[in-house]
Amino acid sequence: MSGLCGWIGHSASVIENMQLVQRMAAPLARFDASEVEADAEGSSAVAVAASSDSRHIHKQDGLLVALWGRPRLREPRLVQLARTEGVARTLGREWRERGEKALESLTGVFSLCILDEAAQEGVLAVDRMGINPLAYQEHGGGLVFGSSADAINIHPRARSEIAPQSVYNYVYFHMVPGPDTIYQDQKRLLPGEYLFYRKGHVEIRKYWRMQFVENEKRPFQELQQEFLNVLRSSVRDAVGDQQVGAFLSGGTDSSTIAGILGEVSGGPAHTYSIGFDASGYDEMEYARIAARHFSTRHHEYYVTPDDIVNTIPQVAAVFDQPFGNASAIPAFYCGQMAKADGLARMLGGDGGDELFGGNSRYAKQHLFSLYEKAPSLMRKGILEPLIFGLPGGAALPLVQKARSYIEQASIPMPARTETYNLLERYGAAEVFTREFLGTVNPSNPAALLDDVYHENNATSLINRMLAFDRKFTLADNDLPKVAKACELAAMEVAFPLISDEIVAFSLRLEPHLKLNGTKLRYFFKEALRGFLPDDIIAKQKHGFGLPFGVWLQQHRGLQGLASDSLSSLKSRNIIRADFIDKLLGHHLDEHAGYHGTMVWVLMMLEQWYRQR
Repeated sequence: MSGLCGWIGHSASVIENMQLVQRMAAPLARFDASEVEADAEGSSAVAVAASSDSRHIHKQDGLLVALWGRPRLREPRLVQLARTEGVARTLGREWRERGEKALESLTGVFSLCILDEAAQEGVLAVDRMGINPLAYQEHGGGLVFGSSADAINIHPRARSEIAPQSVYNYVYFHMVPGPDTIYQDQKRLLPGEYLFYRKGHVEIRKYWRMQFVENEKRPFQELQQEFLNVLRSSVRDAVGDQQVGAFLSGGTDSSTIAGILGEVSGGPAHTYSIGFDASGYDEMEYARIAARHFSTRHHEYYVTPDDIVNTIPQVAAVFDQPFGNASAIPAFYCGQMAKADGLARMLGGDGGDELFGGNSRYAKQHLFSLYEKAPSLMRKGILEPLIFGLPGGAALPLVQKARSYIEQASIPMPARTETYNLLERYGAAEVFTREFLGTVNPSNPAALLDDVYHENNATSLINRMLAFDRKFTLADNDLPKVAKACELAAMEVAFPLISDEIVAFSLRLEPHLKLNGTKLRYFFKEALRGFLPDDIIAKQKHGFGLPFGVWLQQHRGLQGLASDSLSSLKSRNIIRADFIDKLLGHHLDEHAGYHGTMVWVLMMLEQWYRQR
C-alpha cells in the first residue's frame, strides 16, 4: 500500500521524530516496497510512502505539506505554478494566502495534510469520493493520523482499544462504516471532508458535497458526446505513464473500461477475469464476449476452494479493520496475474452503478414506491383488508406475493433496503451474547442509514439511493475491497468511472435517465450502444461473486477453516455459541448461499483478530 502518516503536537528531538514517523510509514510500504519520504518540524512530522509520481512533500518556513495520490489543481495559474514548484509547495502557498479555501483548488485522487507548526494549526483532507483514506486520533491536545490504523497504532500515544459498537456494525454491514473505525478512539474522514486542527481543538468540515441538478434538460446526442469525451479523458488520466491492465467481469462497467483502455493506449488492453467452477456463479462467458469484441489480451484464472483456504489469512491481514466482502479474493487473484505480467496499475470499473443507476435494488425500490404513492384510502381501505383478510390466502402463492409486497412497501426508506439483512433476519439477541449486547446500541446501524439517506439535496428516489450508496457501497465497501486486494498483490489501482469529471456529469443527469421505469442505467447503456456488445448491455449484473456457501458444504478444507475460526470466536464472548452451532448446522443445509455469507463474515472477523 501507499499512504501518508504523521502527527502534530508530539515533541521530541528531530532525530527521534524522523525515526518514529518512518516506523509509522513502514506498514504503508509493506507489500510493494514503496519509497518513504519523511520530514519533521518542531512537534510535527509527516511521511509519505508511495511511488514518486504519487508522493508529494514540502517543508518551508515552518509549514509541512504532504500529499499522497494523484491530485490535480483546477486553476490554470496554479497548474502552471505546480509544474515548476510542485503540487505540495503550490498548495502550501495557497494555504498561506487562502487558508482552508485552498482545498477548493484541488481535484483528483488524494489524501493530504498541511501542518503549520508556528500557528499550531493543521488540515487533513481526502478526495471527493474517499478513494485515498485517512484516519486520525486525538491525544492530549495533539493529533496522530495515517492512511491505515496500522500506521497510527505505532505511535506511542495511540490507543487501540476495540470498539464494541464497531464490531456490531461490522456484523450488520459486513464492514465498519465511516466515520467510525474498529478502534474506539480512531475516526476516519468521509468523502469530501477535511479536519481542521487548531491548538488542540478538532473540527470536521465539508469542502465538497454531492449536489444533484435534477431538472437540467439537454438533447441526448449532446449528453452522449460529452459523456464519451469525459469517459475517454478519465481513462487516459488513470493510465498516466504506467503499464496498465483492467479488471473484466463481463459487466457493463468493466467492459466499458476495457474497451476505452484499448482506445487510449493505442493497442490491445490487458484484461483479467476470474471464474468459478460452480453453477450460477461463473460469468466467464460474458468476460470472453467483451474480450473478443475489444480484441484484448485476455487472462483468466479459475479460483478454487483450496485457493480460498490458502488466501484467507493474508486477505484478513491486509485490512486494518475487519472486512467481510468475499469478492476481495477474486480481486486479489486478478491483481496477482497482472503483477506477474509486469503491469503496475489496474483499472477498476467500480462506481458506474452508483452514479448511473445500475444496481437491481433501485428498480425494486421503485416498484415499492409505486404503492407508497397510491391513495391512502385505496391502500388502507380496500387493498390491505382484501389481501390480508382473504380466507385461505396464506396458501395461495399469488396472495403470498401480494402480502410480501405490501409488507415491504409499507416500510419507510431507507430501512426498507435492509429487509434481507442477515442480522435483521436472525435478530440481534439470537446472534450476540447478552453481555456483548449490553455494550452496544443495536439501533445504531439504522440511525447511520437514516442520516446518510436524508443528508443530500436530492428529491428523487433514485438520486437519494445513489447518494446513499456512494457512501455505504463505494467508500465503505467496494473501493477499499479492490484497493486492499491490489495492495496485497503489490499493484496500484485506479477507478476512472468515479473521476471528478464523471461524477459532476452524473449529478446533472435527469433522474429518469438513470432509472427509466425499471430500466437500470438507462442513459449509460444507450450512450454506449454500438460500442459495447449487445449481450453485455442486456446481461444482468453479477460481478465476481464467490460461491463460498456452496463450496463450504463440499470442501473439507473450507469446512475445517470455518469451524476452527468460529470455534475460536466463541471464546471472545461476542457471538452466542448456540448461534454458531446452528449456523454451521441446519442453517447452511437450509440455504448455503444465504447463510454462508454470515459464516464468511464471522470467519473473517476471527481471522482479523488473529492477525492483531
